[in-house]
Amino acid sequence: MNSAMTKKNILLIDDEETIQEVVQVGIGIEAGWQVEIASSGLEGINLAQNQQPDAILLDVMMPGMDGIDTLSQLKTNHQTSGIPVIFLTAKAQAAEKNQFKSLGVVDVITKPFNSMTLASQIAKILGWQL
Repeated sequence: MNSAMTKKNILLIDDEETIQEVVQVGIGIEAGWQVEIASSGLEGINLAQNQQPDAILLDVMMPGMDGIDTLSQLKTNHQTSGIPVIFLTAKAQAAEKNQFKSLGVVDVITKPFNSMTLASQIAKILGWQL
């Protein structure tokens, strides 16, 4: 099986159940990728260490540990520092996008997004074949 056909594993760290559902369904339908769900930053960090996903979708605004703190912990942990992280956020002015990129995210996807083209967006950002 060549790498283009390998099923990707995406970790979504987001506290909103509706976002969890649309991401899981949309990515599953469009790309057939596996989507793991974490509802908090801490849970996401643990899952990332244990499962080594191909990419992480990370909500910026979460109660407790927010996306920026979660990203910082992922980037300083040798087990998770190489996993590409894409922020999901409703707040995405150009200045904020640049600030987020300086923190180490690969890109920013703005909410609301089209769940049926989300996998294509992720693939394009990361240079993956769909």
